[in-house]
Amino acid sequence: MAARHLITGRSGEDAAGRYLEGQGLVVAARNWRCKGLELDFVCVDRDAAATLVFVEVKTRAAAGMTRPDEALGREKQSRLARAASLYLSEKQCWRRPCRFDLVCVTACESGFELEHHVHVFDLSQALGRGNPAWQPW
Repeated sequence: MAARHLITGRSGEDAAGRYLEGQGLVVAARNWRCKGLELDFVCVDRDAAATLVFVEVKTRAAAGMTRPDEALGREKQSRLARAASLYLSEKQCWRRPCRFDLVCVTACESGFELEHHVHVFDLSQALGRGNPAWQPW
């Protein structure tokens, strides 16, 4: 049997996926992995530019010591940026506009509370240097 926090995390991701689809995003990939890196969701925003949205989901218990949004520090941002670059390479979609979103999921007695943060960081912030040559957005 899986550990309680893994079950909670998986349930939080399930809730986030339903939420994202309800917001009009199309899920292109879930738990995409490459070279030890992972993207929780890769979605397509149905805006005019069909923006690729790399979504990180953070789930915490309501009585937890930290809030979900506190878990997206500089190191995690850097890992997400590297994973996104691998995804863009694999799918050959460098020219597509992209952004990074965060869905904070809080598990409480009545279910889950979700908070969606759009465009939570810029790639240059995550990599700790100016605009990388490959940056498509």
